[in-house]
Amino acid sequence: MKLRRPYKIFRTVALVLVVLSLIAPLVWMVAASLKTNVDIYDTEKAFVFSPTLDNYSNVLQQANYIQFIGNSLWVALAATVLSLLLGVPAAYSMSRFNMKKSALVVLMARVIPGVSLLVPWYYVFSNLQMVGGFTVLILSHMFVSLPLIVYIMMGYFDGLPTELEEAALVDGLTHIGAFRRITLPLSVPGIATAGILSFIFSWNNFMFALVLSGADTKTLPVAIFDFVGYASIDWGGLMAAATVVTLPIMLIALFVQKYVVSGLTAGATKG
Repeated sequence: MKLRRPYKIFRTVALVLVVLSLIAPLVWMVAASLKTNVDIYDTEKAFVFSPTLDNYSNVLQQANYIQFIGNSLWVALAATVLSLLLGVPAAYSMSRFNMKKSALVVLMARVIPGVSLLVPWYYVFSNLQMVGGFTVLILSHMFVSLPLIVYIMMGYFDGLPTELEEAALVDGLTHIGAFRRITLPLSVPGIATAGILSFIFSWNNFMFALVLSGADTKTLPVAIFDFVGYASIDWGGLMAAATVVTLPIMLIALFVQKYVVSGLTAGATKG
């Protein structure tokens, strides 16, 4: 009992420090987005200041951020939907038919740094005159989303019992029919988990969009740099833009976290 009390105190203090280290930058970002550039540099107004929404007005009205929000939504949704359409059947085939070599290729695609492909991608797509369009952005985001979905769904399908599918095959269904009528409905939690994570990764993707997007197809992470100039930085606008990018996806993650956790663990507990 004497040893448990110091341990509890240490654990509590460690948890508080970790939470503060994670929350403090976000709190500073939101607070700075409500300040003028003069107040941001004034240390006396670090905590007590007169909030203003001018930075958000500048971001949403003058910087075409509504268009950039639409671009991010379109690219993230399209990449996620296409990756699900391709990744879920692929994961099912690899799981049920023991396609270990194909699974290894997917794993290698998941491990390979995306930056190593940017130069050859840019060369190929520029020759095809596709750089700057939505198609190349969606394809590049699928490079991240597709292996992620296959990786998650393979584990989920491995955890589903095969007896139901075998019974369906005995009743006359084909493998595709058993997948569509039996396995797919049971896989909805895993598919939702994979789709949510894919959307989040695509929404936050900066590197591919920086190189492959155009002036009219920029996504939000790239558009943030419009507030960074050669001579000065609009810190208020930059923090407001970063808040517009960060808070929506944080709220989504907060509300769906229990579904994501349950979806990731369901495959390990079934069967």
